[in-house]
Amino acid sequence: MKKRLVSAAIAATLSVPFSYADGHDGLIFEPGQDSRFHWSSYEDLKSVDLSGQSLTVFGPWLGSEKERFDKVIAYFSEATGAKVSYAGSDSFEQQIVIDAQAGSAPNISIFPQPGLASDLAAKGLLTPLDAEDEAAVKKDYAAGQSWVDLASFKDQNGEKEFYGVFYRADLKSLVWYSPDNFYDAGYDVPQSMEDLKSLTEQIVADGGTPWCIGLGSGAATGWPATDWVEDLMLRTQPADVYDQWVSNTVKFDDPRVVGAIEEFGWFARNDAFVDGGTKAVAATDFRDSPKGLFASPPKCYFHRQASFAPAFFPEGVELGIDADFFYFPSYASKDLGNPVLGAGTLVSITNDSEAAREFIDFIRSPIAHELWMAQTGFLSAHLGANPELYATETAKKQGEILRYATTFRFDASDLMPGKIGAGAFWTGMVNYADGESAEDVAKDIQKTWDALK
Repeated sequence: MKKRLVSAAIAATLSVPFSYADGHDGLIFEPGQDSRFHWSSYEDLKSVDLSGQSLTVFGPWLGSEKERFDKVIAYFSEATGAKVSYAGSDSFEQQIVIDAQAGSAPNISIFPQPGLASDLAAKGLLTPLDAEDEAAVKKDYAAGQSWVDLASFKDQNGEKEFYGVFYRADLKSLVWYSPDNFYDAGYDVPQSMEDLKSLTEQIVADGGTPWCIGLGSGAATGWPATDWVEDLMLRTQPADVYDQWVSNTVKFDDPRVVGAIEEFGWFARNDAFVDGGTKAVAATDFRDSPKGLFASPPKCYFHRQASFAPAFFPEGVELGIDADFFYFPSYASKDLGNPVLGAGTLVSITNDSEAAREFIDFIRSPIAHELWMAQTGFLSAHLGANPELYATETAKKQGEILRYATTFRFDASDLMPGKIGAGAFWTGMVNYADGESAEDVAKDIQKTWDALK
């Protein structure tokens, strides 16, 4: 009991003030006026009377992201009469654990990674959703079963339950290029991994360098290579093998994992394929790596990186004109569909109430996605959300990749124990880029994992 009181005191000291959003003044799009929105799902909310009820929502979004989300939840408040508040914190991961264990959790929590939600579910600190919610996500989301699987965790009794709805996705399976340089050379966007490898060889035969690859990131050096390996695992093995690898049921030194590492090596360990040669791969900072795309003449034609890559493009580079992207393709010969690697935020109930249940229904409705899509900075896998509402063509194209995904999986290294996903895996990939064999690197990573037991 004393420990509980101390935790509550700490939570009160560290808590972030909630700002309430209610009233028609907060609505940035007039309901019913723009027919592209699914206003019917907004009108359905009006059948729910939550007048006099308060709902607290806690998550990682700050600054402009908080402002955009506040504008979304204003519609829930307006339609239902609930007094809704959202607080964001850059210490969300630590704070939500304190609050939940102290019995002072918000009604709704927004998790940047499902691993933390899984930890709370195992302690009985997360409320499972009902079968209707699970069926709706499976039906309404592209690769719906993937999103259900990612939100299903074991409870305190070891029983698997469905715990949340993903809202706002991030995309990693992208290859960036300069259209001017690319098309001037007479190249076409590859439609399969076989095509991409063939084009890589063709560029070399034409006297060019295909790839810019950089693994440097200070103390986190090596993480860009883990993304490569994760994407290639999804393109060489079924999704269930990927999941078993994440949990270490499939060991790191399993031939299937070694094979995915060697697939990365096909691109990164050939001096002719990489700007600066293979010695430059580990030595080049990932933020500097894409700049070679825009050199004249180009230092490279491809750069595989997530949707945040434009943040590191040279000043003046305009998306859609000077820079574009395509889906990091799957193998036509392996019949594994169109897998996508990425991330997303999970909306879950940490303090159950009628308003919390209704808010989950709102978050899984098309209108909740469209209201942020139209503001910018949002990707959705919801099949019912109108892609014409994306604020930019770049977002619309990335949204299409999500919509056509047959499998969606989170970044594996983010789901692994910290000493592996943010340690041995990073280091091992640097060692591999520097010349160690995939087998030796994988064995070393597995030894570190075994030592955790």
